[in-house]
Amino acid sequence: MDCAGLKRLSERRSPRWFLTMLGASMVIMLGWTFSDTVSASASSAEAFRGFETSEAQESNRDYSKFKHENPQHARLTCLLCHRRENNSARPTLPGKESHAPCTGCHAQQFSNSSSPMCTICHSNVQAGTLKAFPRLRSFNVKFDHARHSSLGAACNTCHRQNRGGVAFSIPAGLNGHTVCFSCHTPQAQSQGRNISSCSTCHELGRLVRTSERAAAFRVGFSHTKHDASENLRCADCHKLRAGLPVGRQVTSPVALNHHAPERAVSCISCHNGKRTFGGDDFSVCTKCHKGSTWRF
Repeated sequence: MDCAGLKRLSERRSPRWFLTMLGASMVIMLGWTFSDTVSASASSAEAFRGFETSEAQESNRDYSKFKHENPQHARLTCLLCHRRENNSARPTLPGKESHAPCTGCHAQQFSNSSSPMCTICHSNVQAGTLKAFPRLRSFNVKFDHARHSSLGAACNTCHRQNRGGVAFSIPAGLNGHTVCFSCHTPQAQSQGRNISSCSTCHELGRLVRTSERAAAFRVGFSHTKHDASENLRCADCHKLRAGLPVGRQVTSPVALNHHAPERAVSCISCHNGKRTFGGDDFSVCTKCHKGSTWRF
């Protein structure tokens, strides 16, 4: 209401009424002002508490360990730090030439030679001495048998006979690098893609090793006795299944002869008295079942 309206209203009403209404208006205005002040103060306090929390988190961070699973680290390409200058199976720590990717976020830590961050790579910070490359425990291995087979890799490209020819080895650790680096050399390309980076084979997650002790080995099976000398190839017994976890990509025959499922590929697929066992007496169990650990 404007001043003229107040004047007309005051002429019709008593002075006491006018003063009462004016006082009520002042109380309402003061209430609004006080409410806004309290709200602003609460917002400021909340922001300050957030700043205090951020500062506390920053001071409590452990800079003495590098964590690949950190979201800011995980988004970086591996070759920023792990540059492959040669085909050595043992990786090396980045060294001074790779400080640049780190200083973008950690300038404060790198400006102080006594920072715990320096001890991640250096055994002697002042001398610049690098530590030996640590064992990696936070990476799993990804591998697609079907993809490698389609590119011409044979089974014996990666797998070697072990345990006296009974089993075949599965490359792991530095031996895995030695085998894989026969193709995945520095700057190697495949179908327009760089295949020399760590992320070609490694992914974040707990390492799950594929067992080399198949059930068939408990019943006296030996790869040496089931090879080219018997006119057998790996593909006669093992089939590739794309897209599955590593341990399930390659099928194996059921290690049963007497009670195998009717339609399954098993020992009896060959050992049926016609193709194999034709003229030999295999009525004695120990012809197949060896050692003290075999069981029905």
